[in-house]
Amino acid sequence: MKPSSRSSERNRFILSSLTFIFFLCALASINEIRFGSLLKFGKCALSNVPLDQSYNSSSQISVASNSSSDDIRILIGILTLPDQYQRRHFLRLIYGTQSPAGAQVDVKFVFCNLTKEDQEVLVALEIMRYDDIIILNCKENMNKGKTYTFFSSLPEIFNSSDGPYPPYHYVMKGDDDTYLRLEKLVESLRPLPREDLYYGYVIPCPSMDPFVHYMSGMGYLVSWDIAEWIRESEIPINNLEGPEDKVFGQWIRDGHRGKNRYNAKWSMYNYPDPPTRCTHELWPDTIAVHLLKNQEKWIHTLKYFNFTSNLKPSKLYHIP
Repeated sequence: MKPSSRSSERNRFILSSLTFIFFLCALASINEIRFGSLLKFGKCALSNVPLDQSYNSSSQISVASNSSSDDIRILIGILTLPDQYQRRHFLRLIYGTQSPAGAQVDVKFVFCNLTKEDQEVLVALEIMRYDDIIILNCKENMNKGKTYTFFSSLPEIFNSSDGPYPPYHYVMKGDDDTYLRLEKLVESLRPLPREDLYYGYVIPCPSMDPFVHYMSGMGYLVSWDIAEWIRESEIPINNLEGPEDKVFGQWIRDGHRGKNRYNAKWSMYNYPDPPTRCTHELWPDTIAVHLLKNQEKWIHTLKYFNFTSNLKPSKLYHIP
């Protein structure tokens, strides 16, 4: 073969090789781009899928924290007796079917140490099922320190480095014959201070000045800092006996607490029958109705506020 022919073939081989190499580089670049896109797509698709338990837990905490950071947190302690099983079950229906927007409202039933064998079994079953009971370390009483034990125990029970502080913005003491409308309660609290607050129905009944006397035991509320003060101060523990709502008001006065006060009258009142200076007709802006001493009064009150209006239609039942 002549030298010119060999040279020509060599050149064609080199050119073909370079073309092939260039083609491979181009193909690799295209695939890299596609792979990168697929990888990014995969990351987006997997971002909502828990890869392991620790990842799932942290993302849930973050979502819960973001969604509830501005929510009002309220603890309602309903002071009752260990043997009041039916009353507690009924009130669970009342409060378990209310869901106020933008708020965390926890309702707990509060009583002193158990004293009977059947209580140890039945109350334990309630706790296992509902986890809504606080048993205080005290002997059951109404006006000899039970309210003090309730409020003074709360910081130890609920303050935690693992949760928000304060654990609740407000603490309310309520009676088990009071009907609280949680949405209205939350609405009334939104514009109010979250420190040094004393809120309720002013006693005596004709009074409208929350700075003169005290708030009725039907349901009064304080900010969390006052609960902490009750635990730390010597003023409450040295004055325990007497009508619990009146004694509580004396603590607030003697300790110069409750600079922010809110009189919820006449959104809180006693049931209209029998009529007294503390009663009021049922009306739409109600926060609380007190002295619901029998089923007839409860039913009348619930019907007035159309409490079961959210009942969903179903083939399983027929309720006119």
